[in-house]
Amino acid sequence: MGAGGDLTERLLLPGLGRVVESARGLELTLIGAARTAQSDEEWQALVRHSLETAGVSASTVDALAAGARFVQTDASKPDDLKALLDACPSRPVLYVALPSAMGRTVVESLAAIDPPDDLVLAIEKPFGEDLDDAGALNAALADVIPDDRLWRIDHFLGNATVLGMLGLRFGNRLLDASWNADQIEKVEIVYDEELGIEGRAAFYEQTGALRDMLQSHLLMVLALVAMERPSEITASAVHDRMAEVLGATRLWRDDPHSARRARYTEGRVGDRFFPSYVDDPDVDPEGNIETLAQLILQVDTPRWQGVPFVLRSGKAIGSPRAEAAVHFRPSSPPSGLRGAQPGEGTVLRVSLINGDVNLDLFVNGADDATMLDRVTLEAHPGEAKLDAYAQVLAGVVQNDQLLSVRGDIAEQCWRIVTPVLNAWQAGETPLEEYTAGSNGPEDW
Repeated sequence: MGAGGDLTERLLLPGLGRVVESARGLELTLIGAARTAQSDEEWQALVRHSLETAGVSASTVDALAAGARFVQTDASKPDDLKALLDACPSRPVLYVALPSAMGRTVVESLAAIDPPDDLVLAIEKPFGEDLDDAGALNAALADVIPDDRLWRIDHFLGNATVLGMLGLRFGNRLLDASWNADQIEKVEIVYDEELGIEGRAAFYEQTGALRDMLQSHLLMVLALVAMERPSEITASAVHDRMAEVLGATRLWRDDPHSARRARYTEGRVGDRFFPSYVDDPDVDPEGNIETLAQLILQVDTPRWQGVPFVLRSGKAIGSPRAEAAVHFRPSSPPSGLRGAQPGEGTVLRVSLINGDVNLDLFVNGADDATMLDRVTLEAHPGEAKLDAYAQVLAGVVQNDQLLSVRGDIAEQCWRIVTPVLNAWQAGETPLEEYTAGSNGPEDW
């Protein structure tokens, strides 16, 4: 549902094409559904163009495009939804690629019909618009479909880096033994990008950086960085640990004013000129939507007592950075060793884009054994066969919920940010400014 949207053409169809290529024997019929009518031929042409542009093999393109069909569907009409599901020749996966406000509408329509017993439902984040709405959505979903046939989609979980954090942590005794407050001083989870709004201001006006990135994506990363060891790598065991650690996470000293927000003014990012965010025609200049947000959180478990977790994400940043950075406490070298500055310690950096792992540490200088040089050890895990969306979609069609967001986890994420959202709505936190192409306000 939402077959005419940008998400479908740009990400979902290419992802499904890659899943079909990687899974032998998997047969899919792609049924497009939207309120605006299309012919089967128009939908097939869109499917073909999307898959060819993504580099999917010709045989897969032909197989998926040839069998594609379109069914005009108004999500608010139960009879339309029933007709759509009746058109499915095999087990139906209803993928809701619609604005979050429409999610409840789809659920209400499902409640008014008798959906197939093998129906699988997948909905895109955000899961609700605030904590109360997320709770109401989860309750409505529970009335129409069991949790083992429900996927809450956060494509960030499909990034190989994110689940790779489990192998990095629990597959290496050196890190596993030092992954605690005695050894770690601070954790940063940052997703700063050069991109601006890129024509998505109408969407961004409803979210802002906090809702778009921190409330969902970056809190998922925090959960995997900070959670306790699961008994096994299964959906149930991992989700239990994620929910547990998020339930112990709150704002630093319970102070919503520790969070900061800002938005960009005109400037250049590389060779590109960016007008001020407020100059976009879809932006309310009197509004208070941020393009850069930062939270400081604490995790109230024995492992993490006193360790700040800094979450930050921004648009139009001059020096992009997308990583989880674990700052180990500085050591105290014996007198006679020089070069290390006070406060400098080992830093483990894991890229949130390609999974590269960098370890910044000190070694003896080549020409002077008493001089410490800071060096970086690099590890490159290689390019994943499936991109993030394809990884998540593979879980949906293969019935593996590891990369789905469980309902209680979604609600915990909203709980954590709710005091900040309330303070920002009340105007208690100033909306700062930064020049596009800079790295944010200078004192951040």
